Amino acid sequence: MKLDHAPRPPTTAAASKARVAARRTARRYSGRGAVPYGYLSPTMVLILVLMVVPIAMVVSYSFKDNVIVEQNPVFVGLANYTTVLTDPDFLVALENTFVFITVSTVAHLVLGLTFAMMLNTSLLSGVTKAIFRVIYILPWLFTVAVIAVIWRLILDPAGVANYVLTTVGAMQEDVSWLADPGKALWALTLINIWAGFPFFMISILAGLQGISSDLYEAAAVDGAGAFRQFWNVTIPQLRPVLVSMAVLDLIWTSQQFALIWMTTGGGPLNVTEMLSTFTYKQAFSSYEFATASASAVIVLLLTMVLAFFYVRLQRER
Repeated sequence: MKLDHAPRPPTTAAASKARVAARRTARRYSGRGAVPYGYLSPTMVLILVLMVVPIAMVVSYSFKDNVIVEQNPVFVGLANYTTVLTDPDFLVALENTFVFITVSTVAHLVLGLTFAMMLNTSLLSGVTKAIFRVIYILPWLFTVAVIAVIWRLILDPAGVANYVLTTVGAMQEDVSWLADPGKALWALTLINIWAGFPFFMISILAGLQGISSDLYEAAAVDGAGAFRQFWNVTIPQLRPVLVSMAVLDLIWTSQQFALIWMTTGGGPLNVTEMLSTFTYKQAFSSYEFATASASAVIVLLLTMVLAFFYVRLQRER
């Protein structure tokens, strides 16, 4: 007699229970999949309302004429971009912005690395390092308004800077640093460097403390001196931090507005005019909202290029 070992079909009740259990499992997992989107939804709504919609409006304004001031603006295509790119004031602002962000970024890297290495050295005691950390971090704690007021007082013709320089014999007469066309841009860059280097110092210091001491010991065994250890061990280990910080600083400095507006306002004679102040003046001084929108879109595109490189660097890490 041949036995049939094939599985018996489930009864109707068993099949019904299996289907109910499958539906419950499906509902449970589908609910879990929607939970993350529920948590993200408030942030996504804010981004949509406060970023995506305004950016889309500005882009649309840049292709029209007489926006905001007239109810029915006229579509003009790329005419606003042509007007902005051929404006001598825009070209001056572009050049000033390039000098401003380049010098500031290089100085931030050099000063941040210098002070970070000083605070990371074993030659200073813990108390001394703590005191210097507090002193060096102070510029980063001040708001932009406070920084602007402090430096306007320091660089005033009757301020501390002129008093010290004339006392030591470095100058014969007082200088109006922020009102002199030959010195205003460099004075403004100095203020930005002073205000921004503590952030670099903290970030680089964290990177230095993450470098294994075994690497320095191996380099010393191979006969490497202090400079070779710095060049062949410290810099390669810090390269991801330095590059990321440099790209971020280029983005942040290119968008600097408050410090410039509260110190020089883009003057004198446009020598400190930046892309940010140029765009602001086009919108709220000349009421040319169309050209201001075109200028803002150009700045956005330049910033997006830098952001692209930053994201790419982060992925490579």
